[in-house]
Amino acid sequence: MNEHLASKFPEALGRSEAFLTFQENLSRAAKVDRPILLIGERGTGKELAAARMHYLSPRWREPLVALNCAALAPSLIESELFGHEAGAFTGAARRRIGRFEAAHGGSLFLDELGGIPLEVQEKVLRVVEYGVFERVGGSSPVRVDVRLIGATNADLPALAAQGRFKADLLDRLSFEVLVLPPLREREGDVMFLANYFAARMAHELGRADVPLFSDRAVADLEGYSWPGNIRELKNVVERAVYRSDSSVIEEIVFDPFFRPVETQGRLNPDRAVAGDASLWAESAGADPLAEPLTRRVRDLEVGLIKLALQRAKFNQKKAADLLGLTYHQFRGLYRKYGGPEF
Repeated sequence: MNEHLASKFPEALGRSEAFLTFQENLSRAAKVDRPILLIGERGTGKELAAARMHYLSPRWREPLVALNCAALAPSLIESELFGHEAGAFTGAARRRIGRFEAAHGGSLFLDELGGIPLEVQEKVLRVVEYGVFERVGGSSPVRVDVRLIGATNADLPALAAQGRFKADLLDRLSFEVLVLPPLREREGDVMFLANYFAARMAHELGRADVPLFSDRAVADLEGYSWPGNIRELKNVVERAVYRSDSSVIEEIVFDPFFRPVETQGRLNPDRAVAGDASLWAESAGADPLAEPLTRRVRDLEVGLIKLALQRAKFNQKKAADLLGLTYHQFRGLYRKYGGPEF
């Protein structure tokens, strides 16, 4: 990445083979003036990738306009994309241009485009194919020259098979489909990014020393599965630097919502680990049959999951080992109880 682009995308960093391969594919696709789809989990940097694609394209001098389709009610998406004429609906006092017009000559990035209603998808398809549309409440054609970059973490082919996404639009958008690698598949990038985020946070806080991570902290960071990817890593590292009074970071807190397991009036997971037979009778002296078995089992499982996470320093793979579960079994229970806020 050249210096100009690096200044624009400071978080689009990495040195793993998976990351570098993705960046190489993105650079190649950026030069071809066709629609592109970016597929990736939350926090993998889809918006950064779209911006980099725009600035590497021949359209880089023109506008880059973005819209998160999931952030709008379905009834508002059409007006937001195509604009409206005065009097088109209650409150439309004057003409307003939409995102397509604003992006004329440049690129339009549609994040979470799987949430666009079917009737609006038809208009999007027409713009992609013919470069023309009508504003809401209007009849005059508006012509635009826009490159569309779409992003989603949804399975668009499955949505198309279910009739929830237009197959024709999917065909037109997927000239090239680029999959952003999740952080867990980017070998060596966790600490590379962690050191970068730590140094930047220390500078923001006005600290002279560059933070270092202890061996335990490094093991915790590298052993975690990072379901929130780069965004989660950034938050975790910045929080660790902010909370640390030393230049050496010892403690990593993955879940800021976590509280120590409450034992008053409910099952005690420490005693469960010890195999205490009186566990089933313990609930602040209450009748052990006062609550349904399903509730008792839930309390036990939740308590043990929390305890295992705490003892494993929130490394989910280690927590699964402590419980004698596979990682996928542990993740199933974790999601079942609404983790990380169960």
